[in-house]
This record gives sequence, structure tokens and C-alpha cells, in this order.
Amino acid sequence: MNRASFSSSELAVDNLIAGNAHLLLGQQITLAAGAVYPRGAVLGKRTLGTASSAFAGTGNGALTLDATTPLLSRAQKGAYVITCIAAASNAGTFRVEDPTGVVLGDVAVGATFADQIKFSIADGGTDFVVGDKFTLTVAAGTGQYLTSVAAAVDGSAVPDLVLSETVDATLAATPAMAYKRGDFNASALTFGAGHTAATVAEALRSKGIAIL
Repeated sequence: MNRASFSSSELAVDNLIAGNAHLLLGQQITLAAGAVYPRGAVLGKRTLGTASSAFAGTGNGALTLDATTPLLSRAQKGAYVITCIAAASNAGTFRVEDPTGVVLGDVAVGATFADQIKFSIADGGTDFVVGDKFTLTVAAGTGQYLTSVAAAVDGSAVPDLVLSETVDATLAATPAMAYKRGDFNASALTFGAGHTAATVAEALRSKGIAIL
């Protein structure tokens, strides 16, 4: 479905729409399977997928992603580079850079690193040497939308759109339309866990959505 825009006078008046700001429906989106999404749900987009690691170097220790939360708040799509900067017998220190090259910090062999990504590096029979390198790659997400939850680590914690009509996606991912601009009554919006009108207001305002 192509992008279409409507004025508030062209839509049925209900408690969701507030004021006379120009409304804009975005391109057709896909809602993730597993829920009934009500009209007025504040949606986020799954921009991040799974994480995997590869190694190049001398040592034969292992990097293990956290089994429960391998991705944390502010995780980014792309390759994290984790390089040995100090070698020692049965030990060592690695430096972690995010996909843009920003240094997030250092982690010792045997310790846990937890900033954007969460993992630990175990010693092996052959010690690491300076320059040994793990590459931890975070794949792109599905691009599907779901109710934005504050604790989500797949990118959907960031509020993006307001769902225009109730959609049952219980059994399968389902096409839908969502507002990308307009004024909306806070009392008629549906927020995911950890979100309120106050927590999503600034992010939505930057996209042209105002909560009144």
C-alpha cells in the first residue's frame, strides 16, 4: 500500500485523535505475530536480530554470549570488535569497540562485559596473545513492529508509530497501517510495559507525533 495522508476532518472522530494537526499514515507495516494490537498502540520496530561471534588469532579460549540477555540497552546492529590488548599466562585483557569504532571499555579474561552487549571470555589451553580478536556481529532484525516495551533489546524499545486500527496478529505476522504524524490523546494510547506518556513523548515528538 502506498503512503497516504489524511486531515483530521477526513477521519472518524474518536478519543484517539486530538487537535487539528495534519495526520499522516505511514507505509504499510508488518506487526509481529503473537498478540492482538489495539488501535492506539504505541509501536516500536525490531531493528536488531541475533548475535554471533568469530575469532582470529593464536589463543584457543572462547567467547560466550550471555544466555539470557546477550543484547542490552543501546545495542547496535553491526560488528563489535573485541581485541586482546594485554596478554598473560592463563589471563589477558580485551578492549571492546562498538560497530562505529567507539571504545566501550576493557574486560579481563574470566570476567563479564556488559555494555550494549553481554559476554565473557574464558581462558583456553593456549594463551591469548596481543592482537587476538573476536568479532561479535549483531544481525539486523526482522523490521516488524510490536508494542514498544521499555526493556526490549531488539530495537523496539524506541517508540516509533501509533497503530491506526485494532489488528489480530495472534497466529501470524500481519500487515497494518500506522500513524507517523499527528496529535493524540494520552488516555487513548496503549503503552507497553515500562512506558508511559512521559517516557515516549520526546522520541515521538521528534518524529512528528505529539501526545496531549
